[in-house]
Amino acid sequence: MKLPSLRNQVVIGLLGPVLDSSRSDPGRWERWRPTVCLCQQEDFIVSRMELLHQPEYTRLGQTVAGDIEVVSPETEVRLHNVPMKDAWDFEEVFGALHDFARSYPFDPEHEDYYVHITTGTHVAQICLFLLIESRHMPARIIQTSPPSKRRGTRTGGNAPRNESGLPCGDVGTYSLIDLDLSRYDRLATRFEHEQAEATSFLKSGIETRNANFNELIDHIERVAVGSNAPILLTGPTGAGKSHLARRIYELKKARRQVAGVFVEVNCATLRGDGAMSALFGHRRGAFTGALQDRPGLLRTADDGIVFLDEVGELGLDEQAMLLRAVEEKRFLPVGADKEVSSDFQLIAGTNQDLAAAVRERRFRDDLLARLNLWTFCLPGLRERPEDIEPNLQFELDRFTRTHGRRVTCNKEAREKFLRFATSPEATWAANFRDLGAAVTRMATLATNGRITTEIVDDEIVRLRNAWSGIVGSPTGAGDTQLRDLLPTHLMNAEGTGLSQPVDRVDEVQLLEVLRICRRSRSLSEAGRVLYAASRAQRTQPNDADRLRKFLARFGLDWQTLQSTWKTDG
Repeated sequence: MKLPSLRNQVVIGLLGPVLDSSRSDPGRWERWRPTVCLCQQEDFIVSRMELLHQPEYTRLGQTVAGDIEVVSPETEVRLHNVPMKDAWDFEEVFGALHDFARSYPFDPEHEDYYVHITTGTHVAQICLFLLIESRHMPARIIQTSPPSKRRGTRTGGNAPRNESGLPCGDVGTYSLIDLDLSRYDRLATRFEHEQAEATSFLKSGIETRNANFNELIDHIERVAVGSNAPILLTGPTGAGKSHLARRIYELKKARRQVAGVFVEVNCATLRGDGAMSALFGHRRGAFTGALQDRPGLLRTADDGIVFLDEVGELGLDEQAMLLRAVEEKRFLPVGADKEVSSDFQLIAGTNQDLAAAVRERRFRDDLLARLNLWTFCLPGLRERPEDIEPNLQFELDRFTRTHGRRVTCNKEAREKFLRFATSPEATWAANFRDLGAAVTRMATLATNGRITTEIVDDEIVRLRNAWSGIVGSPTGAGDTQLRDLLPTHLMNAEGTGLSQPVDRVDEVQLLEVLRICRRSRSLSEAGRVLYAASRAQRTQPNDADRLRKFLARFGLDWQTLQSTWKTDG
């Protein structure tokens, strides 16, 4: 009597031209045929058999499918023509099976998968082992064995039959097994290319050049696909912790290692009673305002990943409950008297020194010990100057995708921006957030689709002001930039302003005038830009003269400025 299965059991197997052979048609029931006999096991119900075969064995596959229908009417058989001219050629066999695995619509949430490795060449079996190990096939291995000689080999024909008249002789045994794949290390090198693709995926396809960072991402990739343990990402604000956590989820999702959703939580926003409810959920009426049940973010992340950014901001009570939820996958919602379960993977992020927080009793040492199994510190942008250029291009491409408008950067502008971006002066206080914002501003101002040196000049002013604590005007005015625009002999001893004392408002105004002058070809052209509004009301406008007099107030003249800028390049 066959036992019912709560989930569909799907077997993927290769047709065995010898073992499954139908030679001497009536006598085929006298022989042990592994594919047919697997479907006759009384305690293993095969809901669907995905039978892979070479093109020349199509007729045999149809015969085997018909025989399975006789002995196991509840089994659906699907035949798949897998092109393999030489079943002993590693490259050809692996390529064919790999293509099948990538195109097959696996649904591990509703079905259990088994790969039958009794048939096929040793080469095919090895390739199947590797595809299971790499999670291209989210399956277990099932192996069948013939009946012992003492028990006879009758599987049909003269063998006993059931009440329906179907063969029910000794069909052999099956076992679910785990194999040591270390002996196949030589073949495992075939996955190096896919591992490289995975690390590139974690880096969003950015060809980063920093050796330490690339090594870090390689390590993270191995952990991400090989472990479901908590991961702790540390590093300064804006280093990319949140982005990397999402990419880890997407990589595991593509490998069919998670089926749930990605939930991101900024713990700095969780305060008071709402923190418990947000993370662990609550029952209706648990507190004032709890008008209906709330599942909580941890339960929402069941069979998925939850990313707790700024985990050091959690309160001690929430930390205690989180520890139990991570270790036991169970927790008690607020106001509930019955625990709920959620099988989530935790990725935590912080820019704090959690060890110091433990010493200050702001963070639980047992929770840190649990999170500290896999800890990765992401470096800031200043520590990766060689990666600024590829990230600049990445941000430009992202702007194109987001705004539907392609923006490029001419050679001179790119070089000027990179010189500044990789200089000691560039602090990149907010790391990639600063870089992303800078590129967005420059691309937005590039109305003709091309970032110029003038746009780069403006952006450099903005960044300098931001990093020096100056909240400047939209033009980027700020006295720290006079050193780039004034002759040296006119600067004060500190190099941050005019040698003669002037009011701050005059310095801010002068800086904008100098910026316009620097990008203009003549004094008259600069005057027309600066006095565009008032000149229309003058009967005889003389913009050049007005500008000359303005510069003279500060001891400046057009010729001196032009010669200084030409010398500076």
